[in-house]
Amino acid sequence: MGRVMAPWGVKGALKIEPFGSGSGNLCKYSAWWVGKPGKLSEVAVAECRAHGAYLVARFRGCDSPEKAGAYRGAEVALKREDLPEPAAHEFYQVDLIGLEVVNERGERLGRVAGFITTGANDVMRVAHESGERLVPATAEVIRKVDLAAGTVEVDWGADW
Repeated sequence: MGRVMAPWGVKGALKIEPFGSGSGNLCKYSAWWVGKPGKLSEVAVAECRAHGAYLVARFRGCDSPEKAGAYRGAEVALKREDLPEPAAHEFYQVDLIGLEVVNERGERLGRVAGFITTGANDVMRVAHESGERLVPATAEVIRKVDLAAGTVEVDWGADW
């Protein structure tokens, strides 16, 4: 859902970079899972507010810049059951990882390996036998997601 960037101020607050458009809602949750992949711990959120494109949050018990510095670079996550169900034709990125990517001509482009957040739009990382291709994760490019079949259909050439 986001990443801790750096300590903020002198009272132990943190600057948080939210991922994706819905991550600004992180402030409505009283606890987050924070840490490195595979080693996340539940942390109580004492304060949280939007600050431009970022969030400023303080965790319970984190009351100094030194304590806040220990969180630098940590991932911020929520429990899956705490997340709202996606609307029709919407998906959580994590649900697409591992799915096979095919284009409208039936050419297999690889499998979704992850996503990159950019200023303009998210980008889908598609791993294939000879490397990786980057595909814009936009409604114009992603034509159909079929979770049951395990496929993402895209309007993207195999040679792009």
